[in-house]
Amino acid sequence: MRAHHVRCLSGTGFYRMAYTEWGPPGAERTIVCAHGLTRNGRDFDDLAGSLAAAGARVVCPDVVGRGRSDWLADPAGYGYPRYMSDMAVLLGRLDRERVDWIGTSMGGLLGMMLAAQANSPIRRLVVNDVGPFIPKAALERIAAYLETRRRFADLAEAEAHYRRVYEPFGDLSDAQWRHLTETSVRPAEGGGLTPLYDPGIAQAFAARPREDVDLWPVWDAIGCPTLVLRGADSDLLLADTAAEMGQRGPRAEVVEIPGCGHAPALMDEGQIDAVGAWLAG
Repeated sequence: MRAHHVRCLSGTGFYRMAYTEWGPPGAERTIVCAHGLTRNGRDFDDLAGSLAAAGARVVCPDVVGRGRSDWLADPAGYGYPRYMSDMAVLLGRLDRERVDWIGTSMGGLLGMMLAAQANSPIRRLVVNDVGPFIPKAALERIAAYLETRRRFADLAEAEAHYRRVYEPFGDLSDAQWRHLTETSVRPAEGGGLTPLYDPGIAQAFAARPREDVDLWPVWDAIGCPTLVLRGADSDLLLADTAAEMGQRGPRAEVVEIPGCGHAPALMDEGQIDAVGAWLAG
């Protein structure tokens, strides 16, 4: 794993977007893995390591405001127009005509929006537990989680919290829970630990209207082969939505993952093998 960054530009100046890179830089295939709303690129360590071992170059960005990336001076900038612009900068840095895209939740929406553009560089798209219809109830659950400011006394307290909150990720090992925790926190002012994302993200999320999201026109504009993963107990990607995603737009292959809600962690060996096999197909 190699750590890099690229400079992006907003109305208040330049900022750094960090990313990790796995596998040979000159590999024939480049795969971008994009994380969820308050997560970061280290969520994909297990998946990226496996894909790199199979010969791919894998790039896992920390979307601005998360992980090792800088925070925006104005939290109002946190949104998909900014994220799409940053991803265009990253894709330019990677210097590849075509890439595969794996996106969880927010990262899946980013992949959909990029794949729907004319002359998109997305060759194959994996969308993990998100779709063109997002119910209001799921957004309200996320908003309630974001609105709670947290400080942990130590890593053990943080891990207990993440095990509870991210239980829908699936049946993770003790080592995987510890890895997820260690890559989710940073030292807090005055001692203890705090989540590794800008609290301004919650401010930007709260400012948006809380209503059902309908992105079916985006979905219908996607032309590349697409795989949709759905946690069997997901409240964000409903079963009816996933089924419709298999019938319109790119007519995705839909795979339901038992024992998971929102969203499968893609740390399980079976999930990793399924994604790798589909991308290579």
